[in-house]
Amino acid sequence: MTEVMKKVPLEARHRALGAQMVPFAGFYMPLHYGSIRDEHQAVRQRAGLFDVSHMGEVLVSGPGALDFLQRLVTNDVAKLTPGRALYTVMCHPDGGIVDDLLVYRDEDGYMCVINAARQAADLEWMRSTVAGFGADLTDVSAETALLAVQGPRAKGIVQSLCPTQDLEPIRYYHHRRGDVAGVPVRISRTGYTGEDGFELYADAGQADRLWSALLDAGAAKGLVPAGLGARDTLRLEAGFRLYGQDIDEATDPLSAGLGWVVKPAKGPFTGSEALAKLAPAPPRAFVGMRLGPREIPRHGYPIYQGSRKVGEVTSGSFGFTVGAGLAMGYVEPGSSGEGTELRIQLRSDPLQWAEAPTVALPFYRRPEG
Repeated sequence: MTEVMKKVPLEARHRALGAQMVPFAGFYMPLHYGSIRDEHQAVRQRAGLFDVSHMGEVLVSGPGALDFLQRLVTNDVAKLTPGRALYTVMCHPDGGIVDDLLVYRDEDGYMCVINAARQAADLEWMRSTVAGFGADLTDVSAETALLAVQGPRAKGIVQSLCPTQDLEPIRYYHHRRGDVAGVPVRISRTGYTGEDGFELYADAGQADRLWSALLDAGAAKGLVPAGLGARDTLRLEAGFRLYGQDIDEATDPLSAGLGWVVKPAKGPFTGSEALAKLAPAPPRAFVGMRLGPREIPRHGYPIYQGSRKVGEVTSGSFGFTVGAGLAMGYVEPGSSGEGTELRIQLRSDPLQWAEAPTVALPFYRRPEG
């Protein structure tokens, strides 16, 4: 049976710009418009504009909204005040990750932003657990567009389109309502690239107007449209996990190096008992590995310590900013210390190895100031 593809509001615009479109999570999305390397470097040096409208948005409201979210996710939603956001995961009772997500606090409720490939599963999971909490779930994914402006010049570009509102006070993982190019948006200082920037949530019917205004305003500052390819290499350098590769339902957040979003002190949540048992000794460890400039690791490549296989690569590519092959993956806990001499099997016929010592994540941090 042929899959019926959904459309992001800007699909026609991407095709008109000459993007290479690829199926992703039920949508056709731009992989790149020219060169992944050029788009990657534009974001690091100037600015890039991403259409990430395939992401899902679910509103959580009602008197029991906070209690429901506290049970649903591992992080402490009670610490959020209106205008703030947090990163978290939601787990199955066995500790496996259902998805990773953002939770935004508004005056009248919350918004959860979920991964495109997990929308159906996440909604089913949320709806199966909301009964009895006095909370309402509203899926607004189809009517919401999400554009991300990322890079050192991102703030200036967005600021030029909302001259009556100072964006500087919006700190990292904070958000507010405003108008950008006359379009009502949620302005969120978040992103998936390791750079400063904003994610702009708007009505889907306004996506074309907002996209055009951002491209026009950024043209003189070197902003370029960027696709999923650059988004992936940027997030890898920043050490961000990707659902479906680095984390999934068979992965617990402690093994994934996401223990900082697990807050047992807040009280019980789904998966808390299982994670408490794992906490003293998680079964695996998530590590970063740096290879040579001509050695490109890929998902699924085996990791060895000496002659013994100790793990597997989950994400790998060339780091255009750092000039080296980069890999993240899981290894046995005893093989995870920083500086551990590991090696990755790049090929089996003929056999080819790459030295891959473990390094601290992230691989790249943006300069201060």
